[in-house]
Amino acid sequence: MKIEDLNDWVGRTLEPSPWLRLDQARISAFADCTSDHQFIHLDAERVARETPFPATIAHGFLTLSLSVHLESPDLSDLEDLGFVINYGLDKLRFINPVPADSRVRVHSTLAEVRSRGAGRVVIRLDKHMEIEGQEKPAWVAQQLFMLIPQES
Repeated sequence: MKIEDLNDWVGRTLEPSPWLRLDQARISAFADCTSDHQFIHLDAERVARETPFPATIAHGFLTLSLSVHLESPDLSDLEDLGFVINYGLDKLRFINPVPADSRVRVHSTLAEVRSRGAGRVVIRLDKHMEIEGQEKPAWVAQQLFMLIPQES
């Protein structure tokens, strides 16, 4: 499939990403990276004492940043793709905390394809992150990517 064929996929629900376990080591590393050391992410004993959460919880922006890694395998079939640029978000809502050691995956629907000239397109994916065993997603978002074709 080529980038220009994506117009035929508008409205299509893509194959979900593989599952990923969000362990405490990853949460702690993200805390160090971002200097966000709030106890709800790091201190299991205090979380048990002072919050309704069953465990420490992942940072919302950690879960969102994983959406690029947790992309649908369907999008790996673009044979003329050179590279992808994260183009931003139109909407984002964090709905449900992700407890440490949860498994998550991302569901995507290709909502829009916009030409930007020279073979480039911006796609909008309507996404949500599923938390295994929970009814409500971690977040819902409209995520934008610019697809740049390979140079001939």
